[in-house]
Amino acid sequence: MRLSRHISQLWQNRVPTDRHVNTYFFFAVVRLALVFVPQPGYVHPDEFFQSVEVMTGDHFRLEHTRTWEFNNSMPLRSITLPFALLRVPWSFYEFFAVYMRNLWNVELISTYAYVVFPRLIYTLISYSNDWCLYRVCRMYGLRFEIRLLALGSSWVLLVFGTRTFSNSLEMAMCSWLLCLVSECMLRTNTVVYKKEFLEEKYDKAESISERVKIWKLKNALPPHNFQHMFTVSSICVAGVFNRPTFLLFGAPMVFFWLLRGMGTRSVTFRDFNLRIGLFCLYALPALFLFIFCDSLYYQHLTVGELHMMQLGIDNFVFTPWNFVKYNLNSAQTASHGVHPCYVHLMVNMPLLFNVLALAGLGAFAQILLRFFRAEYQVLPRFQSIVSLMSGAIFVPLFFLSLINHQEPRFLIPITFPLLLLHGPKLVTGFSAKYPFQKEHPLLRRFYDRLLSSKASAPHLLRIWYVSNVVLTVFFGFIHQAGIYPLAETMAHVMATKPAATHVHLMTSHVYSLPLHLVNIPSSRVLQFNPLTHNRYRRQRDFYLYEYGSQSLDNLLQKVKLISGNCEVKLSGPNRLRYKLYLSIPASLSSDLYEALVRSNASSYLNFELLHVFYPHLSTEAFPRILGRHPCDVDAPHWAHDDLRGTCAVEQSPAFSYSYLTKQFSSFVHQFGLALYEIDVRRKRQRQVCDAYSGQSMDDLVLLMFRHLSLQFLICLALCFAVAQAGFLASPVTYAAAPSYAATYAAAPVAYSAPLTTYAAAAPAYSTYAAAAPAYSTYAAAAPAYTASVYGASAYTAPVTTYAAAAPAYTSYAAAAPAYTTYAAPAIVSPFLKKK
Repeated sequence: MRLSRHISQLWQNRVPTDRHVNTYFFFAVVRLALVFVPQPGYVHPDEFFQSVEVMTGDHFRLEHTRTWEFNNSMPLRSITLPFALLRVPWSFYEFFAVYMRNLWNVELISTYAYVVFPRLIYTLISYSNDWCLYRVCRMYGLRFEIRLLALGSSWVLLVFGTRTFSNSLEMAMCSWLLCLVSECMLRTNTVVYKKEFLEEKYDKAESISERVKIWKLKNALPPHNFQHMFTVSSICVAGVFNRPTFLLFGAPMVFFWLLRGMGTRSVTFRDFNLRIGLFCLYALPALFLFIFCDSLYYQHLTVGELHMMQLGIDNFVFTPWNFVKYNLNSAQTASHGVHPCYVHLMVNMPLLFNVLALAGLGAFAQILLRFFRAEYQVLPRFQSIVSLMSGAIFVPLFFLSLINHQEPRFLIPITFPLLLLHGPKLVTGFSAKYPFQKEHPLLRRFYDRLLSSKASAPHLLRIWYVSNVVLTVFFGFIHQAGIYPLAETMAHVMATKPAATHVHLMTSHVYSLPLHLVNIPSSRVLQFNPLTHNRYRRQRDFYLYEYGSQSLDNLLQKVKLISGNCEVKLSGPNRLRYKLYLSIPASLSSDLYEALVRSNASSYLNFELLHVFYPHLSTEAFPRILGRHPCDVDAPHWAHDDLRGTCAVEQSPAFSYSYLTKQFSSFVHQFGLALYEIDVRRKRQRQVCDAYSGQSMDDLVLLMFRHLSLQFLICLALCFAVAQAGFLASPVTYAAAPSYAATYAAAPVAYSAPLTTYAAAAPAYSTYAAAAPAYSTYAAAAPAYTASVYGASAYTAPVTTYAAAAPAYTSYAAAAPAYTTYAAPAIVSPFLKKK
């Protein structure tokens, strides 16, 4: 009782800084939990296709997509860091998964593992940003609580920090480099100040003993000139090979590291030049390591050439130079999207950092204004932490704005310096004192109403929380979030499909599907069977067709083409079965129906809605406020759907509660990713269904009885007629009837006339056969019948073939075998006419 009272008292008497620290730890745990949920949101395809897709596919020998950046002839991406961060940990994970499978029958290698395990590695790396921020704050005596809270609650860390972006590694490396440079600057300033102070004391000392004492203190000062030389140079090399844009982020940091202590008696230009030379020298080991590993991976360098020492300049790959050459061509960068030069400044900065972006831009504008007014005495000192962080923010921002392709993730490395400088403003407000030099009523009113601590401090932290939570939910759980469950579903389809069945998946208006998540063994590499110890190559049985943001009319043309090709293979000698799927945003379901009606494809293509993955939002197909529920336009109901369902836009707007709720339901349910299975309607099945549709059970039984009775009477009449002719009593009459045999043998042209008639009638069916290649089986059977009509002995083979194609007539042939042998031409030919 006393203990609980003491704890509650401590909780009530806690200081605000403790509250900030507790909130930070809460967000730190949330960041780790978001890895294991996992976040289904799909921020950008580069999350997978610049590292995870290639590394996971190579290691587990899965089907994967190698983008143009990993082209062996001119690779743009270094493989060394992804190999060290993903391929090596995958080896340990696979070793552990094998033991779990053998000992406890637990499968750890799945789509979930392919997503979570790489994200876990990058999330652990992201915590180094927090440590660097805390370390810099403690070194310079800054408040770390609110800064850590701003960093931990930022959606940049909660979303980008937990994803496998190369920009996330770039942000971590910038944080490491800023921490090292800040430490070196602080030590150099401290040591130089103490050294000059002791030199001044040494000159003023009168006794020798006092000078000896000062001299010993001076020699006891720690070295500072080449501190962290190897580490700083290695981080710079690794950053450039990870993303060559690291040159823009690292340049101001290295410049401040080289310039520290300049302007004093202890540090001269000789030290500056020496630092540059040693920096380049210490960077060589890391440079050679990255070039060597990349050259081996992209097969420009082989072990045989190393053994024979047959090396040339063409044997080595320098991926950053290839990256720079590609991006210097504005036409090539424009293929990825062209943006105005102000997008980073006016759009991406507020999107990433909201109120702190406004605070940072305002502070930098104030610095520039004071600089152009020659108010140098109020500017921050050049070799200070403020100047270092300001340079780390606005130097890369300026140069990145000159590139015509601009994305928000390009700016996430400036998160560390921005939050270090302006994080406390979330509590103190934009400005604690009047920031303008001149007093003016409008400026004073602007300050009092917006910038002052009293006006802005109570609201900035709330705005920060709300905006970051909303963006985390949007990009982490809604934006393109149907791709991950779609991959899981297709992995289940591939695992449970029958043998010798090909699966075709078509997507439109969604991001690219990472193939390694479908968990299909690769058909391009040799697989190993651990039971037989044999190697084999697997046939490809999964095909992915991605059509970007094409119109649905063009998409239906692709559906017809692919389904027709699959039907040809199905009717071929190998009888390759297939499954065809289409995945589009649910907001396009009604457009798909209208496109089917326009193209008349619904007459022979059946679209069945299998699943709608919620939530999912494609900005390429944003939901309409007055739209239809995806299930209202489900393909099985299209035959009875007049486009006036419960949520149709064609309804008269009766603004009732029921109408509004239905419209709201339709709008919400459009935030999904629809998966359709496409089948070709078979003509025989469709005729049967049309004949018996709308009949009750008693009517169906009566109708079936009538058909059977009619067929029995026809068969009985035919048998009676044949018996009267004497064919059943004396089957040898065929040999004794030369006149008929001669007529038949002598007039093959007359007998081929029905076939000619049938061939002439065939074009009527050729249009349908072109649209649905399944009917090409019937057309393929016709040439065999035509070839065998000229010989009486070979005439029974086509009848057997035709009977195999139409089992309904086999019973009749079995009932009268003798009659079938002789009278097959007379019976089959009228039937072919009827078909």
